[in-house]
Amino acid sequence: MPMKLPFINRKPTVAVIRLQGLIGTAARPGAAALSDAGLQPLLERAFTRKKPVALALAVNSPGGSPVQSSLIGARIRRLSEKHDVPVHAFVEDVAASGGYWLACAADRIWADESSILGSIGVISAGFGFTELIERWGIERRVHTSGRSKSQLDPFRPEKPEDVERLDAILNTIHDSFRDHVRARRGDKLADAEDLFTGAFWTGRRAIELGLADGIGHLEPTMRDLFGDVRFERYGIRQPWFRRLGLSGEALLGAADERAAFARFGVGR
Repeated sequence: MPMKLPFINRKPTVAVIRLQGLIGTAARPGAAALSDAGLQPLLERAFTRKKPVALALAVNSPGGSPVQSSLIGARIRRLSEKHDVPVHAFVEDVAASGGYWLACAADRIWADESSILGSIGVISAGFGFTELIERWGIERRVHTSGRSKSQLDPFRPEKPEDVERLDAILNTIHDSFRDHVRARRGDKLADAEDLFTGAFWTGRRAIELGLADGIGHLEPTMRDLFGDVRFERYGIRQPWFRRLGLSGEALLGAADERAAFARFGVGR
């Protein structure tokens, strides 16, 4: 008769990775962003360490870089298929734009009643300062070796051909986003006209549209699905000065993140 050792935990493991904040390579030292390079070691450990029965993604992101969103999502799918580990995404406040791209890497998407999901679109925003510099008598001097090198210069009048070129780029990225959602959600998606317009919805309506599978919170839902499991959590370590908010860069990064969440009526 085999001897049972009380100090050995035989519960099955669910790996948990938190995908929190903006997506993209950090533009400033000390700024935080979800990136494929930053998440690679975490994802590889999460899918292999202690042979998890499932991976749970805690998603809370208003989006960011479409390229980084695609790279992260593709990595999650490769690891899931390689190690035969199902993935469940749990939307907290927001999974919008690139955040929803990440959620779609999961086999099933869960949300809270008040979660925000969607915003399947692409945005490019900026400012124009032409009248301001004219008012102050400032002359803009730019010299390039290519006629398109200075396109969309905020200190010069907007050119129709530059806007047309930008629209073509945005439409191409939007097509990729739309194809990704359709490939992952398939027949679950409702035939709704505004599904890919950049609109967003709360949890219950997102389920009706096929953007999510059910209302559920991470720990109770995973226990309902996989029994008495043990949770193994993984997360990106932030620099100590960012955690304490002791640098100007940390404050600017926090302001960027707060503004991105505020677009969806969510304060942070």
